[in-house]
Amino acid sequence: MTTASKKVINGWCMYDWANSVYNLVITSTFFPAYYAAVTATSHPEFEKGIPFLGRMYVNTELKNYFLSFGFLFIALLSPILSSIADSRGNKKSFMRFFCYMGALSCSLMYYFDRSTVIPGLFLFMFAGIGFYGSQVFYNSYLPEIADEPMRDRVSARGYSYGYIGSVIMQLIGFLLVILMPDSALPLKLTFLMVGLWWIGFAQITFNRLPASAIPEKTSEQSIFTKGFTELNLVWKQVAQLPALRNFLGAFFFYSMGVQTVMLVATDFGIKLLKLEDTKLILTLVTIQLVAILGAVAMSRLSEKFGNIRVLIFTIFLWIGVCIAGYYTTTEYEFYVLAALVGLVMGGIQSLSRSTYSKLMPPTKDTASFFSFYDVTEKFAIVIGLFTFGYIEGVTRNMRNSIISLIIFFIIGLIMLMITYVKRKKELGLNISAI
Repeated sequence: MTTASKKVINGWCMYDWANSVYNLVITSTFFPAYYAAVTATSHPEFEKGIPFLGRMYVNTELKNYFLSFGFLFIALLSPILSSIADSRGNKKSFMRFFCYMGALSCSLMYYFDRSTVIPGLFLFMFAGIGFYGSQVFYNSYLPEIADEPMRDRVSARGYSYGYIGSVIMQLIGFLLVILMPDSALPLKLTFLMVGLWWIGFAQITFNRLPASAIPEKTSEQSIFTKGFTELNLVWKQVAQLPALRNFLGAFFFYSMGVQTVMLVATDFGIKLLKLEDTKLILTLVTIQLVAILGAVAMSRLSEKFGNIRVLIFTIFLWIGVCIAGYYTTTEYEFYVLAALVGLVMGGIQSLSRSTYSKLMPPTKDTASFFSFYDVTEKFAIVIGLFTFGYIEGVTRNMRNSIISLIIFFIIGLIMLMITYVKRKKELGLNISAI
């Protein structure tokens, strides 16, 4: 195949620009800050925790449980959805559906307050389902619009677009906070604007991406079982490819750590270091800017040293992040740690996606393969977030949750090293090819 036109490539990348505001504003910055203020133990109704289903929960513990349940839901649902999309040739329609669901949920979070904590958490969960549900279709377009030599760069460009767009939205929200200090309105307005931004810029993507080809033959198998059957067929192919099999194992374990750190970093700054909202927002803007450089730098390094060796190096850095996080006690130490997280955050996501696309066998069924990839990641996040929340709930100390993530990274690192050996045997000395 040949790489699609610049217009199509940029259109694909614009979905990262559109939906990454959810990832930064909702999960990483404004919502965690707002949620912490609304559910603080200083409020009499939350002095002993947040009541839900007959139990009292630590506020961040309950938030992590809601988010992990959302990931579990989408992990179970995405095979069915990708099956429908593949069998009917309408993956763009499902991408649009999840986009609208996520964006609307973000906007409705404008009504979140102390009297609507549980409904607000459900909206938070639905926003996540919308974001990650659309990603399986978005990611599956990568092998369709870019030939193999260009996938690292196109993938990195998408992440770069996302970081730039989300930083712009974050700066808008930050300006509102400055103009209206000591008020919850700026944060609530930001939730509303995230939904509008997401839907608005996504139209560029929907207008430019090509329509999927309608299959000549349709399966008589139920769409509710066909997706899982296809995942089983994908796994059988994966099982015959040692490098791909071990890479997915490594990806599963290190994603438990990577995604959890990214989703709880703000909670760490708020709960343990008591950072002010303005300082926290500025720090997270810096993380996104550094992440742009990280995604591009990792892409360039992979061209010289190979994807797998660069990923191994990155995992070592993530282990260092966890150790440093456990001992971080001052805001200046947090700033340094945040810069390191930004550096490795964009790189590992972009490189993981493109590495998987390179290791895939030649196939036209890209949605099923990327569904498998996304399901792997979502189950990893479920385990990572649940473990993080459970350890905090039992020990009442978030630092114990942070240090426990090292276990996931070490297992992922070992499996990446095995992947390197397997791939080296497949390619001989030409390991830089992957």
